[in-house]
Amino acid sequence: MPIAADTDQTTGVLYVVSTPIGNLEDITLRALRVLKEVDLIAAEDTRHTRRLLTHYDIHTPFTSYFEGNHIRKGEKLIARLKAGDSIALVSDAGTPTISDPGYRLVVQCIETNIPTVSIPGPSACIAAASIAGLPLHNFAFEGFLSPKSGKRRRRLTDLRDETRTLIFYESPYRLIRFLEDVLEILGNRRVVVARELTKKFEELFRGTASEAIEKFQTTTPRGEFTIVIAGKESKS
Repeated sequence: MPIAADTDQTTGVLYVVSTPIGNLEDITLRALRVLKEVDLIAAEDTRHTRRLLTHYDIHTPFTSYFEGNHIRKGEKLIARLKAGDSIALVSDAGTPTISDPGYRLVVQCIETNIPTVSIPGPSACIAAASIAGLPLHNFAFEGFLSPKSGKRRRRLTDLRDETRTLIFYESPYRLIRFLEDVLEILGNRRVVVARELTKKFEELFRGTASEAIEKFQTTTPRGEFTIVIAGKESKS
């Protein structure tokens, strides 16, 4: 059984395991080993996880852990960890706890002195940023903004003077409204819109906010999007 550095512990270990964001080959050997050796896998969507496990012939039991059941299921998972079982936490895709309810389970483990171990790997945020061609010596990751127009616009207003590159997640249903708010509030900045990264229909759009709006008004947005936006230009 994989174990954390402290071999004297009596509890199990929570492994935060990064999984592919699309292409199933994008997983580390360590992640595969951990998924095989833990007692249980806690998955945001068991359908996604079943596909991954089947592909790699992994037969570890798994259970759901998502936004709607995190309180009830979290208590059960903590009980199993206290009893000595080790658990792998996985999200639908990428690195758990990033714009993901899994962070609550990590907090519970910290509060109850249960070891947590990161098994690093893919992240849509980093994948998109790495090929965006915008400055990344530092950046601000905002994840999903509120689906409510007022809250979304207020947050963009707060970010108007931010000089760091900005990174967001957005659904296909709100992409155009999001880009319209960006154009109005942040201005016609350089943007990179990435969708379906590492998948068959991967697409990367580079241009201005207005050009992005024009493109996705004529092409129906599909898939999950990562949007990378240039920060405000410094006058210095």
